Amino acid sequence: MDRDAAEPDVDAFPGPNAKRWVEFHQSNSAPSEYSHEFVWDITREADGPFVTDVDGNVLLDFTCHIGAAPLGYNNPKLTDKFEAFDLVEPMKIAGQDMYFGAGPTPEASSVPGSSHLMDELTEVSSQYGMDTVFLSNSGAEAMENAMKITHDYRAPSTYGVTFSGSFHGRTLGTLSITKSKDVYTRRYPQLSGIETVPFCADRGCDADTCDCGFFAGGDSQLRSMLAPEGGHIDPDEITFLTLEPIQGVGGYRFPSEAFMREVAAVTDEYDIPLVVDEIQSGIGRTGEIWASDHYPIEPDVIASAKALRVGATISRSEIFPDEKNRLGSTFGGGDILGAMMGTFTLEAIQEYDLLDNATERGRQAKELLRDDAPDYVADIRGKGLMLAVEFDTAERRNAVVTAALERGLLTLGCGKKTIRLLPPLDSTEREIELGVGLFCDAIEAVGPSATVAD
Repeated sequence: MDRDAAEPDVDAFPGPNAKRWVEFHQSNSAPSEYSHEFVWDITREADGPFVTDVDGNVLLDFTCHIGAAPLGYNNPKLTDKFEAFDLVEPMKIAGQDMYFGAGPTPEASSVPGSSHLMDELTEVSSQYGMDTVFLSNSGAEAMENAMKITHDYRAPSTYGVTFSGSFHGRTLGTLSITKSKDVYTRRYPQLSGIETVPFCADRGCDADTCDCGFFAGGDSQLRSMLAPEGGHIDPDEITFLTLEPIQGVGGYRFPSEAFMREVAAVTDEYDIPLVVDEIQSGIGRTGEIWASDHYPIEPDVIASAKALRVGATISRSEIFPDEKNRLGSTFGGGDILGAMMGTFTLEAIQEYDLLDNATERGRQAKELLRDDAPDYVADIRGKGLMLAVEFDTAERRNAVVTAALERGLLTLGCGKKTIRLLPPLDSTEREIELGVGLFCDAIEAVGPSATVAD
């Protein structure tokens, strides 16, 4: 496939082969959340944002697997580095029981492993004084470990603070701090001591004009819940405050500056550990390695995954438990391929100036979207290549997702009425123009009278 000349080409979606694959998969799979009946054919051509499905349809993927494939498909910025290696078996080991290396010393290693990945992660998090990493398998595990180490660090504190609209995972513990959709949490028991306060989205509001409830009555709800300010919780009893710097599943909601200044002030003033969930927003997606870098906050713990290819809990050594209470995981730190991919991804971001590219291509995308936006597009927002288009109704949003698919563009919904766009970090000007053009065509095709059911 020639990425420089590739174009979406869709006959029918989903096609007959995709339907067979979906039926076969679901015959044995536990019920889960699938966005589309898109079945990637790994034996066919794919390059960057272009991918071929099992029916031969060529699609332009502006989802990057919800950011988990930050450079798209078969990108030579990554694949070229693998050609030098004779891969081994097992590719995944019990990394909490054994180490692995390649060659006599780390400096002379021919294969970057978990040790090198952790070294890279502390380097890109050094602005926050972070020097210690625990690797795991997923973002939910990274968040579970973040909660666990702050509980140990702040023992016997019992409270945790989360925000409305948040999504932190589907494990039993992370569901207690997930507040985006009732469908995720209503059947499950909750951890005690979790307090929820409003997330203040960036709609130009400040402490005097806020309509989200965070600054109700002048003081923030975060500050007013604290005992010294007349509230009911002693700040010393708060184990953590957890925050997505940019909310993902909740609707790609970007925080107001006033909100982030207040979060920074309260956590600093009362020495409350700030846990940031960078699972979707991190590793260059917003034009910075961490979305937190855009704001005045000072994270104490960063949870990462998706684009990193493994889960990672990053913090300072004093926040992690001692030997007696240490963390553990059979495969944590033992994913050889994942460690290589994570390291190569971070290297590619730096080598090819992809933070600057994400910033520039994101600016281009927003300009193009705003040029053609009809009245029923309520908002267009984004940082870097973490982009969102919000509609007036959920029905219209859903109709646009479908219309975009028919034109060969993969997108994803989030929140109640929003579509998220996640092009690869190395997207070209042509690819952004092509994808946004297809997206605008889909909006125009749906028109002002969408009737697709939510």
